[in-house]
Amino acid sequence: MLLGVKAVIAESFERIHRSNLIGMGVLPLQFLPGPERATAGTQGHRKPSRSPAAAMPRARPSQSRQRRQVVAKPVEFEARVRIDTPKERDYYRHGGILHYVLRQLASAGRAAA
Repeated sequence: MLLGVKAVIAESFERIHRSNLIGMGVLPLQFLPGPERATAGTQGHRKPSRSPAAAMPRARPSQSRQRRQVVAKPVEFEARVRIDTPKERDYYRHGGILHYVLRQLASAGRAAA
C-alpha cells in the first residue's frame, strides 16, 4: 500500500502471502476458474528493475518484475476477493494490521482516560 499497490490478482495464493497482503492493506484477488483469466487483458511486458535495496551500500542487488498495462481500454472480469476471516476483514478495512493495532491502542487509551 505504501508503494501505491491497491490490489494483487493471481491464479492462487499461498496462505502466508495472502495474509501478508491483507496485513499491508493490499486487496488479494483471485481469478475465477475458466477462460476469463486468459482473456482478461492482464498480460503485459515484464521489465526487470533493481530493487531499492540494491541502492544501499553493501546490499546485494535483486531483481523484481514490473508489469506494464498493454490494453488501451478497460477490461471487466470477475475475481474472487480473498479476505477469508472476519479478523482479516478488520485489518483490511483499517488499511493494514499496523493501522488496526494503532487504532485499537488509541481507543483503549481514550477508554482508560
